Amino acid sequence: MKSILRLVAVAALSLFFSLPVLADKLKVGFIYVGPIGDHGWTYRHDIGRLDVEKHFGDKVETTYIESVKYGPDAERAIRAMAKGGADIIFATSFGYMEPMLKVAKEFPNVKFEHATGYKQSKNMASYGLRLYQARHVQGIIAGMMTKTNKICYVGAFPIPEVIREINTYYLGAKKVNPKVDIDIVWVNSWYNPPKEADAAAVMIAEGCDMVAQHTDSPAPLQTAQKNGVLGFGQASDQIRFAPKAQLTATIDNWSPYYIEKVQAVMDGNWKTGDYFGHMKDDVVQMAPFTNMPDNVKAFAQKIKEGIRDGKYFAFTGPIKDNTGKLQLKDGEVATDAHLNSMMYYVEGIDATVPK
Repeated sequence: MKSILRLVAVAALSLFFSLPVLADKLKVGFIYVGPIGDHGWTYRHDIGRLDVEKHFGDKVETTYIESVKYGPDAERAIRAMAKGGADIIFATSFGYMEPMLKVAKEFPNVKFEHATGYKQSKNMASYGLRLYQARHVQGIIAGMMTKTNKICYVGAFPIPEVIREINTYYLGAKKVNPKVDIDIVWVNSWYNPPKEADAAAVMIAEGCDMVAQHTDSPAPLQTAQKNGVLGFGQASDQIRFAPKAQLTATIDNWSPYYIEKVQAVMDGNWKTGDYFGHMKDDVVQMAPFTNMPDNVKAFAQKIKEGIRDGKYFAFTGPIKDNTGKLQLKDGEVATDAHLNSMMYYVEGIDATVPK
């Protein structure tokens, strides 16, 4: 039934974009990997879409398709938007990279934007946020707060974006607590609340008392509260779902980027490239520090400010992977290319990256 509804949505989208609109109204499309009500990743992208509407008023016409699967479904949805007259299309998940690249070649006059990927073309840009910065602060907090010395992580898919956040989370915890260990469970889905909850529950049962996640629902955090342990919100402030458990949350602020790129299309000066937003630009935000002692709060704030000021960088060598291979020399700072291709666990993580 959901697949049928998505096909209907694609057909309706072509009709929508084909309808007469006011002159000079820019057509902006969004492809979402989850539902807009996930209270996480997609929810925050849709906040960005709504802020585009607020900023430009009747100068723009926006639309979206939610819960679009990778592969043929994504290609059909992107192509439908382009055929329907979209001027710029944002595809908001890693797995849309190849479908968007393919469709972009067919529509050279349409601007395409792909989130969290690494490929570009003449009319396709890539963009992402340095969410690992906030995740490192979470690791600092987890390392200071854990009573069992066991922290854990619910991962969606083993891609560089997720791997680097696992690493920075662990590096933060290890910085303040050399005894800490980390467990990782992969759910192979961005949005599957039951699986996310089960993964968290399994690790909590094995002694984890600090729950982090790179999935899109509040389920792991809610599971933490249900079991009397602590955790972190993902992509948005999720404290209303677990007021006794959330320590802080990463908040993805996509609005400035979406507004800037829509304006560029309007002005005729859109350019391709790769954007990697920094905490200092207020696009990577953190929810208030709660449910923690003042000394933890103060140290976490100090690390956060160091990151914002560019004086502190988590991925500074020497860093070895967990096979003993030196990945970053002493004093060497990871380049964006290194971060965007990171497919290794750092030293100390007793696990193997899934193939």
